[in-house]
Parts: sequence; C-alpha cells; structure tokens
Amino acid sequence: MTKRFGYFVGVFVLLMGLYACTNENNMDENEERNMLPDNEQVPEGDLEEENKSEHEHSDHDESGEIPEGLIEAEDPTYAAGDEITITASHMPGMEGASGTIVGAYDTTAYMVSYQPTDGGEMVEDHKWIIQEEIDNANKNPYQSGDEVTINAAHMEGMDGATATIEDGTETTVYMIDYVTESGEEVKNHKWVTEEELEPNDSE
Repeated sequence: MTKRFGYFVGVFVLLMGLYACTNENNMDENEERNMLPDNEQVPEGDLEEENKSEHEHSDHDESGEIPEGLIEAEDPTYAAGDEITITASHMPGMEGASGTIVGAYDTTAYMVSYQPTDGGEMVEDHKWIIQEEIDNANKNPYQSGDEVTINAAHMEGMDGATATIEDGTETTVYMIDYVTESGEEVKNHKWVTEEELEPNDSE
C-alpha cells in the first residue's frame, strides 16, 4: 500500500511539473504580447521602409546652393512661390506631396547611375543631376553611356563619384520645398522637372 501511494505521489508531482512548465511558457508569450501597445506590432518590412525613408531624407542636402553658371528660367511654367503637387517618386513620400517652388532654371538634366564614394550600394537611375553639376562639363550635352564625375552633393557619397549617363533632356528644372505624407518637411530638393509637377488642386 505504501509503495502504491508513493507511486501515485511521484506521478502527481511529475504531472504538476509539466503543467507548470507549459503554463510558464504561455505566460511568457502573453507578457511579450502585452509589451506591444494595444497588442499590435509594426511589420518588420514597414519598420525597415520607415527607417530607410528617414535615413534618405536626413542625407539630403538642404543648403539651397546653386551651381555656378546655372541660369534662371525667364518664363517658367511654375514661378518661385507657386504651390504644386509632385508626381515623381525620387524619394520615399514624395509622390503626391504638396510643395512650393523655390527656383526654376533652364539646363540639361541627366539620369545617372553611380557608385557612392562612401562605399554605399550602387545607385541606379538617379534623377537628376544637371549639366552644371558635372565636373569640367562639356559645353554640349552628354550622351547615354558617357562617363562623368559628379560635382554635387544632393546625397552623401555623391560628390566626386564617377557616374554613367543613362538619359538626358533639355528642360526646366525646379528646386522645391515639400512635405511628405508622414509630415516631414524637405527643403530645397534638387531637382524635379516640369513633367514631374502639377498645379496644386487647392489653388
């Protein structure tokens, strides 16, 4: 009788131990969930995209400095102070954003690919650099496939980088201020073209 009683006690203790371990694991999972506000979690991809957006805008040159030799447009479609809507997506949060024209200039704009000088990843099809931002620029426009050295610092790692011309167009380029969808203010963005702007609907 004593042996049987001891056997049952042993089984009971074993079962209680297993129950305690299972319950502890469930509590740990619940505690982790409760650490999140309203039991919600931001998907990892969204966090990466948000961090990428903030990083790219923080690297952006907001000085508003104009390259030497750049000529103001005499009769641009959009004048300084005009309110516009951006249809381009050069930067995260740019497309559809409302902005203000800072300046308008006649030049040749180029889409380029380049390897940043700071060791960053290859940048493909960057829009835009302009004729006046090419080191020792030719008087005539460059052609697709030409290699040039960038003399501009729109983004970190751009100034001094060797770039390949992907495409070019003679156009009016605009420097603009705008506010992203997340409410971030971007000052003196260089550059957008006339085809990448629309009149602001509120006007």
